[in-house]
Amino acid sequence: MKFVDKKVIIFDLDGTLIDSAPDLILAVNYMLKTLNRATFSEEKIRSFIGNGAEILVKRALSADISIDKTLKEDFCLDALEIFLDFYSQNLAVSTTLYPKVYETLKILKDAGYVLVIVTNKPYNFIEPILKTLNIDKLFEFYLGGDSLTKKKPDPLPLLHVSKKLNVSINECVMVGDSKNDILVAKSAKMQSIGLSYGYNYGEDIGVFNPDFIFDDFSNIVKTFI
Repeated sequence: MKFVDKKVIIFDLDGTLIDSAPDLILAVNYMLKTLNRATFSEEKIRSFIGNGAEILVKRALSADISIDKTLKEDFCLDALEIFLDFYSQNLAVSTTLYPKVYETLKILKDAGYVLVIVTNKPYNFIEPILKTLNIDKLFEFYLGGDSLTKKKPDPLPLLHVSKKLNVSINECVMVGDSKNDILVAKSAKMQSIGLSYGYNYGEDIGVFNPDFIFDDFSNIVKTFI
């Protein structure tokens, strides 16, 4: 099976195109040390990644994927500032592309598809990472979690992409590794591809019923070409 009459492919970033966990883990543990809190293993922090910086910080402060509702907002904001300040200076120290990402994106772009990134990562962090990994020129534009008034899984970012590029929702596909990517596609009535290798809190991406599921990023080509 293949998608029909598609023009735009929208990609999540963390856990889909890049493995940013090593640098996020470093920043989270720096924040926790600064606040005199216990640090966590790589595996533990990986389970917190996937909903943007604010949620990541709150999960780390809660020591659980479920956020502690007794956390004081001022404390969380101070912790977030520590995290973001450190991370902004260490965006792509150990961050890498997942296997076959560059080659696959190049094939899709050369085939005439417009490529866009929609992530919950703060906007100002996106371009430096893409430039460091030499994939910035493959994308038409990108949206961060703070680019609009709402972020994934709200449909607004996908609707914004459609409007900005003057294409219909039916001409777009969302590609991501987490339930938020599939849920945002469904809320926008857009078709989607789920990737099994990213940050999805230990859940099977298939539970959320994307149109296709792949373990290997390069396999998405066969749904378009």
